[in-house]
Amino acid sequence: MSFINKLRAVDSLENTNAPTVRPPYGHRLRVPPVPLHAPNGAPGSTGEPSSGRFSNGLKEFLWQIDDIGRGNLLDLGAVSQATVTYFIERNFKVYTEDLFAAWGAFLEQESQRVLSLPVGTLQPDMSPAARADRFLASNLRYPVDSFDAILLWDVLDYMDREAAQRFLSRITSLTRDGGAVLAIFHTRPPEKFQRYRVLDAHTLEVVPVPSLVQPRHVYQNREIQELFEKFRTSKTFVSRDQLREGVFVK
Repeated sequence: MSFINKLRAVDSLENTNAPTVRPPYGHRLRVPPVPLHAPNGAPGSTGEPSSGRFSNGLKEFLWQIDDIGRGNLLDLGAVSQATVTYFIERNFKVYTEDLFAAWGAFLEQESQRVLSLPVGTLQPDMSPAARADRFLASNLRYPVDSFDAILLWDVLDYMDREAAQRFLSRITSLTRDGGAVLAIFHTRPPEKFQRYRVLDAHTLEVVPVPSLVQPRHVYQNREIQELFEKFRTSKTFVSRDQLREGVFVK
């Protein structure tokens, strides 16, 4: 069982008043309420203030998928009730995969497995590409052309370039023709690990949280274009908070 499927096993903790997210293969997961702000304005688990920021990338992404109607959306960040509700109210079926949590747990398991091997045992290939291939063998296992929209967030900043290429190949196969991907890249190594929530049609909430994975690469424009080379159009926006937002249409 993959780490993601283990996460889905927490259905017993479901809140019956929360919106339903429908993962593939008939599994059902109910999203527990996620408070946008704890007392004193801090997000519940971090003790640090969160902030809403105007997002040209989000605005462009929503414009690209506006005429899809009843589509499928994949959110690769932590489950956010605000994000889920926003898209369900716009007639999207929302699927969630906390890719950061799964990838971080996988890397830890890989390291522990290598350390536990007897002396003299042949070591597995620990190159970024090989580890990405092993991860993808049991994660992100959706049928081809499953999604009209994908929230990739800043996942790729926390992967070596070779691993990112493997992930983008899978993401590309999951995106239908005419579908759009919203990705975020840091223009310099990030000082804090953060999550993103959709508040409205042009506002993202940025929430600092404890780090799950260390940043691996700062992608330049040329590298980003190469990663998304199979997408027919792209538009990027650079903001003052050192984030580059990209919208890519297949």
